[in-house]
Amino acid sequence: MQNIIESVVAFFGTILWPIKWVVEFLLVAWHEIWTFVGMDPDAGLTWILSVVGLVLVIRAALIPIFVRQIKSQRRMQEVAPQLKKIQDKYKGKKDPFSREAMSRETMELYKRTGTNPLASCLPLLIQMPIFFSLFSVLHNAQTGIDGIGLLNKSLSNSFGHSSFLGAPLHLAFATANGNASVIVLAVVMVALMTASQFITQLQIMSKNQSPEMKASPTYRQQRILLYILPLVFLFSGYNFPLGVMFYWLTTNIWTMAQQFLVIRNMPTPGSEAALARESRVAKKAQRRGGFTIVEDAPVVAEPRVTQRVQPVNSKNRNKKKTGNRR
Repeated sequence: MQNIIESVVAFFGTILWPIKWVVEFLLVAWHEIWTFVGMDPDAGLTWILSVVGLVLVIRAALIPIFVRQIKSQRRMQEVAPQLKKIQDKYKGKKDPFSREAMSRETMELYKRTGTNPLASCLPLLIQMPIFFSLFSVLHNAQTGIDGIGLLNKSLSNSFGHSSFLGAPLHLAFATANGNASVIVLAVVMVALMTASQFITQLQIMSKNQSPEMKASPTYRQQRILLYILPLVFLFSGYNFPLGVMFYWLTTNIWTMAQQFLVIRNMPTPGSEAALARESRVAKKAQRRGGFTIVEDAPVVAEPRVTQRVQPVNSKNRNKKKTGNRR
């Protein structure tokens, strides 16, 4: 297993050279900031906070891409009924011609509506090279290899041999060699990573899905991912160093908070979250109803009421005429 990991690290280290340089730059920059405020430069907590700072910068830079992801998901939900019609049209037809026709019509629908089913995976795809770059940086620091940028030999040794609560950051559950601190910390982090990812996926599926989206195949795929991802974290928790797991955990917490804010303030139309937001807005408007500002209200001129002139009685007119004749 160790040989496989080293081969993967060497491969990604070659093709991810520019990203590794940026990762080292951000890592060292945050390390200098924490050292400047008085923290021990060789302490594991200092390097953990540097990794957290790295995550904050990267995720903040990915916010525009996340906004595009939300817009793409909205468009996918809008075309979900049309996509379902195409799937129902070819339901049960397994011959090559029907499958080709269904694929062609589906792609034409995506092209006509400007949707892309892979757009929702874009932030994750962008983060994976950064994740492997950090893995490579930590692995090189563990083996005493200098960085390619600002992570010189001294900083590399400091990062590679730092520890937190008695657990060296370069070790993993698989390489703990009986170190109880590493095993306990790895188990706790796997539990936190699994819980944060599960909550994030669960709140999307339970609160931010329209009825049309829940009837689509995408919803079933999300339900499968809801239970598969914990297995992924079990594998990562067993093999990945603690320093890399801190990066992953911080990313999960960011994603969970980000999704909570999006679902609360920009929910999917027709979803449970959208109905809850409408209810909150209505209650808020009702509470403010008694504090109407008169100056802002349009002034409507009241119609003038004029007294109606009563017609002269015909009998009185006859009396007047008779008196005049006399």
